[in-house]
Amino acid sequence: MEFDLKIIEALAPDQASLSAASKLTKRSNWPRLEKNEQQALIWGECQGSGSNPYRVVVDRGDHGYKCTCPSRKFPCKHTLALMWIAATAPASFAAAESSPEWVNDWLGRRRKTTPPPAQPIEGAAAKSIDEAARTDESAAVEDVAAVERREAAQRKRAEDTRQAVSAALDELDQWIADQLRLGLSGFVDGSSDRCRRIAARLVDMKATALAGRIDEIPSRLMALRSEERPDAAIRELGKLVLLAKAWRSAPDDPELKRLVSTSETREQVLANPDARRVESFWEVLGEKIESRRDGLVSHSTWLLDLKSATPQFAVLLDYFPASAGRRSNAFAPGDRFDARLVFYPSRKPLRALVAERMGEVTSGAWPDFSFGTAKDPLAGHASYQDAAPWITDCPLMLPPGAILVDDRGTGWWQAADDPQGIALPIAGAVNQTLLGLDLAATAALWDGARLDLLAAQSGFGRLDLS
Repeated sequence: MEFDLKIIEALAPDQASLSAASKLTKRSNWPRLEKNEQQALIWGECQGSGSNPYRVVVDRGDHGYKCTCPSRKFPCKHTLALMWIAATAPASFAAAESSPEWVNDWLGRRRKTTPPPAQPIEGAAAKSIDEAARTDESAAVEDVAAVERREAAQRKRAEDTRQAVSAALDELDQWIADQLRLGLSGFVDGSSDRCRRIAARLVDMKATALAGRIDEIPSRLMALRSEERPDAAIRELGKLVLLAKAWRSAPDDPELKRLVSTSETREQVLANPDARRVESFWEVLGEKIESRRDGLVSHSTWLLDLKSATPQFAVLLDYFPASAGRRSNAFAPGDRFDARLVFYPSRKPLRALVAERMGEVTSGAWPDFSFGTAKDPLAGHASYQDAAPWITDCPLMLPPGAILVDDRGTGWWQAADDPQGIALPIAGAVNQTLLGLDLAATAALWDGARLDLLAAQSGFGRLDLS
């Protein structure tokens, strides 16, 4: 049974859902739209506020559906928008040779039902596609004077924010000087309270992103051995000084504004003509999930460009409330897909958005990266530090090596055939089954003190390490 607008009206839980769905029917909101004619299925990935898109599938036969968003309305706005596109722009859906695994998993767990005939809703609850469209159109028609007033107000807010952030950085400089004067040992021991106080002050002064970064310093310090914490504290405070100095020299720089105050929206990044765009095959190396002190969860999904002759990375970064529980992931470690990514403007672009996803890519080995004769495992880290010394997690592709454990139980990555015995410590516990394996290449994150392993290639194939 094909969709028409009357059916969508009848399925919508309320008028607000229809209005919200109408705003999601733009093709730019859907990196992926596909169909399977034999199974009478359509599915897509709708980009929400985070970097990981919501996965939506609809059965055209009985109007069954599934969306990975946390909405408590059924069907949600993403499902209605997918149906709306199917009704008004069916050519937007690319024919797929087979359904992806997550669609097949949903099919295997559901029972088909015969859809009830669409009944129009009467009275105060009545709603219509036309009404939703009219509401959307009327909102777009604005008086020229109102537009000018809004733009003037935006300029005023931007200037107020710039002045507030400048004052916040002055307070930060004084705070850092106080910590050094009182001694690093005292700072490390009292970092939780000290960082929380200055972070709260920075939030009040509109340096929100910088406040969140400072609030996470204690957890990074406590993850290290006690003898390593003073050096780590110097690194953290030094990065803050460099970031503040860079912002003062270029307060309108997109990367610095993102790190100090607020980030751009998805729409702004996609519309930015200077944003780097890369269409390639990508592999999901792994993910890093961290609970923050501000009640949010940071979810980083790291990708590897499979067409590049040198290691090139991208990260999809998302934040969501810890109270919402863990979200369903659009990607799993080892997934490969063809997509066009748009990177947030940066001196060393890493954070990206999936602008369009074309399909899956067959599995296989990583490219044969040339590590050179020196095989310096931290050469990539040096290039990132030269361009953006305030970066916290630097992605690396390590040359051939192995994983070992010392007498204290600390894991180490050891370079193979290295007369100098270059070794880097590993964060967290090490899987004992990995010890001694010859690793041809290892993808990891380096924070200046520890490696966070993501994935590796060995004689046994791909190894998931995250």
